[in-house]
Amino acid sequence: MDIKALACQLLSTRGLPLSRWSIAEVTREACRSGLVATISDSTVWRWLHADAIRPWRHRCWIFPRDPQFADKAGRILDLYEKVWDGQPLRDDEFVVSADEKTSIQARARLHSTLPAQPASPMKVEHEYERRGAWAYLAALDVHRFKLFGRCEPTTGIVPFDRLVAEVMARAPYRDARRVFWIFDNGSSHRGERCVTRLRDTYPNLVPVHGPVHASWLNQIEIYFSVLQRKALTPNDFPSLDALRDRILGFERYYEGIAQPFEWKFTRRDLEALLNKLNTRPTTYAYVAA
Repeated sequence: MDIKALACQLLSTRGLPLSRWSIAEVTREACRSGLVATISDSTVWRWLHADAIRPWRHRCWIFPRDPQFADKAGRILDLYEKVWDGQPLRDDEFVVSADEKTSIQARARLHSTLPAQPASPMKVEHEYERRGAWAYLAALDVHRFKLFGRCEPTTGIVPFDRLVAEVMARAPYRDARRVFWIFDNGSSHRGERCVTRLRDTYPNLVPVHGPVHASWLNQIEIYFSVLQRKALTPNDFPSLDALRDRILGFERYYEGIAQPFEWKFTRRDLEALLNKLNTRPTTYAYVAA
């Protein structure tokens, strides 16, 4: 229908000084452009709702630009399926996902937080005093769901190497045939200098860098999102010590109750997604089913 096709156009192509459609704007533009003589907002809403068209919403995305995106991402997805270079991993080979969660602030509220009451949610004072911040560096054994983390004043090569040393000094990683470490391209652990530094120190460590702008492939990011929701929101900590105790306490708590993440996105799914992106038109046209 013409109304649905209109709602699927960018407003910039219509010469309107707006960023997103609303129902009222779709209705107004349909009448102004002569698509209809008159129509109600409720009718427009009903037509768009039938095909789940919501032009007032938007979602940010990053188009993959790394020429080796498929190869780099595929290696990580293979490791999640316990495969490396086409061969299954052995029992003494492990996969670790690691990263940093930067600048976690301790915000001391100016009035005490009030607990939930009947018909009233928890109340958290809007104003606060900053009591400092931690960088939380963490590593996750993705198949055994073992967590290793530390709070540091800042990120960097030295703090990150302390995390690696903490993990690699323990059994079974110390004596493992290979330990695959999955990283993004943060400054603490990117490039060939990182690979050389880590391999010289730990001969059984295999660094695996993901593509640029592909943190969603790193399972430690899932844990960070759980930590944020379950332990750090709302942010109400009287001191840095209290914040550190919460972070590390949740790490032990969650490790005790969680199972390995049920990762379902495979190399086959990646290939299908990249093929879809490569054939995606730069503009969209509404096609009625």
